[in-house]
Amino acid sequence: MKKALRQAVKKLSGVFIQGLAITLPITLTAALLYWLVSITESFVGDLIRTLFPDFEYRPGLGTLAAVAVVFAAGVLMNVWAARQLVLIFDGMLDHVPLVKTIYGGLRDIATFLSKKDTKSGFRKVVAVRFASDVRLVGFVTVEDFSALAMNGKDKSSPLGVYLPMGYQIGGFTVFVPRTAVEPLDMSVEDAMRFTLTAGVSGGKELPA
Repeated sequence: MKKALRQAVKKLSGVFIQGLAITLPITLTAALLYWLVSITESFVGDLIRTLFPDFEYRPGLGTLAAVAVVFAAGVLMNVWAARQLVLIFDGMLDHVPLVKTIYGGLRDIATFLSKKDTKSGFRKVVAVRFASDVRLVGFVTVEDFSALAMNGKDKSSPLGVYLPMGYQIGGFTVFVPRTAVEPLDMSVEDAMRFTLTAGVSGGKELPA
């Protein structure tokens, strides 16, 4: 009787965990999107009501206004004059203590996420050899160290490689010889998913 009960509990636990694996990502994604929309609606909505007190505000206009502003900013960034104004604004903020640290970090993250090519950010996926039988998955971030008065791009110069830790709890940027780096036939997206889940995502396997 006890054995049957334990087996039933084990089976129910397995079914519950499977259901959790399906519903948890969906629930967290929906919660995050709801939080972002709520924050945007509250902030932009209050701003609209303050600037236009006689305007008949309706729920949702704040979010629509924020989307319109973001889209307009993207369009303006294709205009040379607008890009120059943004550069001037960046230069001004880079001279303000504390603000330059917060703004600069957020700007760099947003710029990285908005890139559509491989000329910036994570350029390629590599395996870094730390021992004969030990390799770590990493992303090349710097190939040209001329600004740091290092060896340029010759074979003896190092590479800047970012080594993420499992479950996105951190990572390290290391400088390693090019001879210790092996290119991997993986996209950046597949490699990020692989390292984020410590290899249990079921994505593309690493080459042997």
